Amino acid sequence: MYPAMTPFLAQSEPWISFDVAGLAEQFWNNTVDGLALGGIYALVALGYTLVYGVLKLINFAHSEVFVVGAFATWLTFYGLGFRSGATPALSVFEIILFLAIACLAAMAVSGGTAVLLERVAYRPLRKRNAPRLVFLITAIGASFAIQQTLRLIFGLNQQPQIRLLQPEPLFRLFGATVTNIHIILFVAAVLLWFVADYFVNRTRLGRGIRAVAQDPDTATLMGVNKERVIVITFLVGGLLAGAAALFYMMRIPQGAIYNGGFLLGIKAFTAAVLGGIGNLRGALLGGFLLGLVENYGQSLFGGEWKDIVAFVVLIVVLMFRPTGILGESLGKARV
Repeated sequence: MYPAMTPFLAQSEPWISFDVAGLAEQFWNNTVDGLALGGIYALVALGYTLVYGVLKLINFAHSEVFVVGAFATWLTFYGLGFRSGATPALSVFEIILFLAIACLAAMAVSGGTAVLLERVAYRPLRKRNAPRLVFLITAIGASFAIQQTLRLIFGLNQQPQIRLLQPEPLFRLFGATVTNIHIILFVAAVLLWFVADYFVNRTRLGRGIRAVAQDPDTATLMGVNKERVIVITFLVGGLLAGAAALFYMMRIPQGAIYNGGFLLGIKAFTAAVLGGIGNLRGALLGGFLLGLVENYGQSLFGGEWKDIVAFVVLIVVLMFRPTGILGESLGKARV
């Protein structure tokens, strides 16, 4: 036996544990918190799935579109006069007003960033009929470019946390405490998904998106403005990412950091693939499932295994269902 390996092998602590009792004890708490977190994943995943459905492009820079919205949320709170530390007592009307202002600001900034990203990074490639690999490399490069720009502007550290709405218990569900933040995140995710689903499946612009997703050349011959559809697709994804950024900041007030979207973006993309990439319903389902799996895995295996469990579940699902759980593309979605 090699001497250098002896201390490692002699450790008495197991490198992985199975705390079934802990999972059972925290099951409902994990369920409530997982659904709230999954709502954030779902909203970001919608941006991935929309762009992929139309362009067959994995827009890895979408995570930075989300982060830009987080900074916009923080700057809005700061501009409204709020600072870190204890938040002054606010009326219900004031809380709703300030959150609405922050939400509109985050959606506007994220939506604008997404449109700018499409115009600067992707449109020139489309005009040159670049291969898909070039789009993918460009997306990764754009992601790092936005990250480093935020780093130069705001620095390496997290911004001081500002919390307008404190978590307050509302009721108990099977022993789990449900707070106002849990309710807001879950309800908002479902409502915004309904809005996005209605827009894509019931409006004229939505029909254009589905037409381009199904057959861009034929859609162009039928009078659909392909470039406008693509811009609208990026805009809608950016708006949803901006809303997700506000909800993320409500849950994690210190979430405004230049590289804060990297892991969350990967998980949101995982949620989109899990539910069925290019499927709006799949994005919602995948987001909620991923949030639940993460929390259950954290209780069963330990906090350090939280991310690993989520990605292992994705691999297992794709082994048996390569197109995801629902597996229906945007262009073939039913009206």
